[in-house]
Amino acid sequence: MARFEHTVTVAALDRHWFEEAAGAVVDLFEGSREQGGAILLPDGRPIHGLRLLKGRHLQPGAQYGESPEADGKPGAPGAPVTSGPAGAPVVQEAIVLREWRPSRTVEVESLMAEESLSVRVGVRLREPRTPRALEVSLDGHNPKGGSLYRFSGRARADLHAWWAALDRPSSAPPAARAPVVGRAVHRLAKARLTVTPRPADDGSWQVSVVLSVRGRWLLRPVAAVALVFVRKPVERGFREGVDSAAEEWAEMLAELPSLHGEALRAQIADELTAP
Repeated sequence: MARFEHTVTVAALDRHWFEEAAGAVVDLFEGSREQGGAILLPDGRPIHGLRLLKGRHLQPGAQYGESPEADGKPGAPGAPVTSGPAGAPVVQEAIVLREWRPSRTVEVESLMAEESLSVRVGVRLREPRTPRALEVSLDGHNPKGGSLYRFSGRARADLHAWWAALDRPSSAPPAARAPVVGRAVHRLAKARLTVTPRPADDGSWQVSVVLSVRGRWLLRPVAAVALVFVRKPVERGFREGVDSAAEEWAEMLAELPSLHGEALRAQIADELTAP
């Protein structure tokens, strides 16, 4: 088994702002309505790029997507296929609402299929108004390939455990259980990723990311030998990936509005309707 670990320091996200923003988004969607396929916010403005393609708005089984465009002109509402680069056909991604209970669970599923790849992604948010946990599943395969072209992954972020880990004194050891855990499985190998935060003295977060990879079945000895030759570039790529994620986090925080109450709700509504 190969194990890689890297720790970065990032700016902190205010928990109360995050939960207030999440609640505002849920309330805006809960108060929205459908008209001619467009999804209108409570003030009557349409959400940009989101249309109801099938079913009833905010009911299980409802399908959402974007209006396909070809040659710069809108296509037929609900059409599943658009032209990709050089005219290559690309199947339009559709998002299916599996559950809408804002006080308990919101669950969506998307299926994106091309000629050489089909991917299903499921996202479930527990207690959306004050998010408690986020669960993500991913399954993919090449319709024309065998088992070597299949992969799957599962991840869970326990947000209450995340905030609890950051409420500990900075001198305390890291939380025993990682609040974020992800697993990926392929016929040849499987991987496990954990993310654990701890508070720094200056109020920022120190986030440790650990990746463990191992071969499966009879390939374990082969993977161990191969690792001797590729460990350094893999470790370098892992560290660069974590550093890049930290930079993107900083950019995202810099763009977040420092607003509260109705001002925050109005800003979110503007972002949802802006082209």
